[in-house]
Amino acid sequence: MIGASPAMLEVFDRLRRYATVESPVLITGESGTGKELAARAIHERSNRAGGPFVAINCAALPPSLVSSELFGHEKGAFTGATERRAGHVEMAHRGTLFLDEIGDLPLEIQGHLLRFLQDGQVTRVGGRAPIPVDARIVAATHVPLADAMAARRFREDLFYRLAVLTLEMPPLRERVGDIELLATVFLRRIAAECGRPAQGFTPEALAALRAHSWPGNVRQMIAVLRRAIVMANDGPLSVADLDLGPIAPRERAAVPPTAPAAPMRPAPGSAEERQQVLDALEASQRQVSQAARRLGVSRVTFYRMIERNGIELKR
Repeated sequence: MIGASPAMLEVFDRLRRYATVESPVLITGESGTGKELAARAIHERSNRAGGPFVAINCAALPPSLVSSELFGHEKGAFTGATERRAGHVEMAHRGTLFLDEIGDLPLEIQGHLLRFLQDGQVTRVGGRAPIPVDARIVAATHVPLADAMAARRFREDLFYRLAVLTLEMPPLRERVGDIELLATVFLRRIAAECGRPAQGFTPEALAALRAHSWPGNVRQMIAVLRRAIVMANDGPLSVADLDLGPIAPRERAAVPPTAPAAPMRPAPGSAEERQQVLDALEASQRQVSQAARRLGVSRVTFYRMIERNGIELKR
């Protein structure tokens, strides 16, 4: 994971803290922001680093096989079950189970997962004896689970079991200060894979990278650079090599606010905005979440305001 922006420094701080405990973690954020990387970082810095890291995408599981994939099955449990098989939960014993896109887990299976979180045991499909499993759960979602709960597609009791510790991965458009760093690192890595020289970017290309909205976040940046390296001639990558194209209307859409908008908003980077941020920090005793709520903005937006106004947060 790469970054030096205030938003990413906050992420790194939480990763270090979360790695020292055993509680479940819920990671939120848009697609392509690195939620699985964050889950792996927690695992690799924890006391479970010597155990397995088992990742499963709940959205990709066939509905008829979800229970078997997660909890395993006994021989003869259903047509095609020709042998006993351990599920992903059992495979993560003494390690970490990463449940990506947890919001897509069928409602009937959510109860079984809740039972595992409560008593640390699973029962294979077709089996009767519960099997003790010691696995830490890290879940991730790119959709608001609050909406899924309101629509009765996600259990509230499961949500509160999973969201003991929470981590929000910031979108790339909220990490403008990291874009050049990320692009340089990925350029070198991809160029080495392709056997091509990494000769950097033209100033215009860097400006285009910083100005782009990156709806696909880091995953999109990697794809753009991979294509550019293959298609470019010798020399630094140009705007034409990047081929970012026009910004579509859906890319211009703002992130839905997590709090009501403030009635008046000074110009970005102005003296008035800087003073507003400082006043909010002082009034909230430098608690970022509280200060953001005072200004009616999300936490990631508040970090962006801090960064562009050159305000240092004492840690």
